[in-house]
Amino acid sequence: MATPVVTKTAWKLQEIVAHASNVSSLVLGKASGRLLATGGDDCRVNLWSINKPNCIMSLTGHTSPVESVRLNTPEELIVAGSQSGSIRVWDLEAAKILRTLMGHKANICSLDFHPYGEFVASGSQDTNIKLWDIRRKGCVFRYRGHSQAVRCLRFSPDGKWLASAADDHTVKLWDLTAGKMMSEFPGHTGPVNVVEFHPNEYLLASGSSDRTIRFWDLEKFQVVSCIEGEPGPVRSVLFNPDGCCLYSGCQDSLRVYGWEPERCFDVVLVNWGKVADLAICNDQLIGVAFAQSNVSSYVVDLTRVTRTGTVAQDPVQDSRPLAQQPPNPSAPLRRIYERPSTTCSKPQRVKQNSESERRSPSSEEDRDERESRAEIQNAEDYNEIFQPKNSISRTPPRRSEPFPAPPEDDTPAAKEAARPSPAMDVQLPTPNLEAPPRPPVITSTSAPKGEPAIIPATRNEPIGLKASDFLPAVKIPQQAELVDEDAMSQIRKGHDTMCVVLTSRHKNLDTVRAVWTTGDIKTSVDSAVAINDLSVVVDLLNIVNQKASLWKLDLCTTVLPQIEKLLQSKYESYVQTGCTSLKLILQRFLPLITDILAAPPSVGVDISREERLHKCRLCYKQLKGISGLVKSKSGLSGRHGSAFRELHLLMASLD
Repeated sequence: MATPVVTKTAWKLQEIVAHASNVSSLVLGKASGRLLATGGDDCRVNLWSINKPNCIMSLTGHTSPVESVRLNTPEELIVAGSQSGSIRVWDLEAAKILRTLMGHKANICSLDFHPYGEFVASGSQDTNIKLWDIRRKGCVFRYRGHSQAVRCLRFSPDGKWLASAADDHTVKLWDLTAGKMMSEFPGHTGPVNVVEFHPNEYLLASGSSDRTIRFWDLEKFQVVSCIEGEPGPVRSVLFNPDGCCLYSGCQDSLRVYGWEPERCFDVVLVNWGKVADLAICNDQLIGVAFAQSNVSSYVVDLTRVTRTGTVAQDPVQDSRPLAQQPPNPSAPLRRIYERPSTTCSKPQRVKQNSESERRSPSSEEDRDERESRAEIQNAEDYNEIFQPKNSISRTPPRRSEPFPAPPEDDTPAAKEAARPSPAMDVQLPTPNLEAPPRPPVITSTSAPKGEPAIIPATRNEPIGLKASDFLPAVKIPQQAELVDEDAMSQIRKGHDTMCVVLTSRHKNLDTVRAVWTTGDIKTSVDSAVAINDLSVVVDLLNIVNQKASLWKLDLCTTVLPQIEKLLQSKYESYVQTGCTSLKLILQRFLPLITDILAAPPSVGVDISREERLHKCRLCYKQLKGISGLVKSKSGLSGRHGSAFRELHLLMASLD
């Protein structure tokens, strides 16, 4: 009798080396769930077919790292924005550059295609949102209202609205036909990273770095519900195609939520780290994540995931789930989007504020388009994906098959499959030493690397550690297996030392926590600094950064020297925490510091003013010292370089 095969609910599909340098952005094709586009610090946009190791096409033309990429719904066009503010649109079927759009003054942080017309929306670090007409190669509208970088843009399913999320903690809804803001949705206490429209109803979901997901009613313009307690910042959300639930890509897990009332249906453990994008195809959810130059793809079998009904117990957090509440049968349904049968009408053109936005394409832009190329790396995959759309299909289109699920690791079928067959004698062919060298091709095999200069915050294995270092060397070749006592004694080497380190760390955190409970934030920070352990300072700053109201001027004088140390650390998480704290200080206190230092001296004795002036002078001196470090690191690539460049802009008033 055959042993039944128990398959996995979630599994890793593949890992590829996507670029010669760090990956800075990626996007999945939502229609097929099989096309992946990546943008890198090498200024290229590469296209991949999921579960295939080789690059299909490489798009060149950008002269600075690609910060944002987006595919249109039919997956025939791709748009990419760079750090310099330029935007390029490529036609994938024709394998050529279609448009170059210029107008933003800083990084392109977000892009989206209109669902029906040939329009593209772009959001930038310059806080502006622009709507571009691809056919006319010009800016149709410019929307102003955000005060910080625009991180996400999404068109509504009917193409009439545009939702924007930004670092200023707000979500805004724009009316495309009227060219003005319809409503603003405050409530988040951290940068808003993602917004997503419900596929049918007038409902909008937003995810933030404050670890919450909020649902907004687009008829009443008010919050419907709020889900709190996410394990980390919310960066990727996706509604189920029928709108029954919302998927949230969390740190190493997928969560399934309902919103009326707010509840968690299911939690699936997926070791994908920080997932960057999600797509659904064939009852499978595809998730992609990137770290440095590597991109990993994962699959979750949605047929084995609970999407309605009871509330699931969270295996990641030990908190109690929300109480199950029966839905209200008398609750009225929201309005449904009215999708047009033809392409959208051309929006009304408004007065342009910039001469560069009115002018016709220049010779410089034409030269840029001539220098842009679409290099087809894999002709077979390219023809299979793009070229059949140009011919008349006389048979029903072939539907992509779902990815097969591997068996569970501890099932008999998996053990049988993993056991080598004694009857098979695999003989490798002799390599041909006379064969000519092949040109370099981007494949899924990564070259061995040494210890990186910056240790990433998310990694699957310890840096600089090998399992063989913890096992005794086998001196006798005939020795078949190690003695248990010898193996255990070797493994336990250093265990006592590690216990001492962890015990000391726990004691230090208890000391800081005891001071924190008294309500004196300044004293608790002073105690953390006095311990002389940067890891304790990082833990404390990660808490303080979540609530800007805790920051005071005297706290800045203590924290700024520690921030300078964090910015020079080799640990990515330390650098990120230092950048976040410095950005918060610059936004809240730099205008105050410059105003007080520029004010004329007061008449008489004012002790409080003198103390405030002394603190401002000290902070100014510390910021001047840090500004040189920030300027020297602003030329870095990737997320670090982008963060340092933003800090350099904020510190411009110090010069």
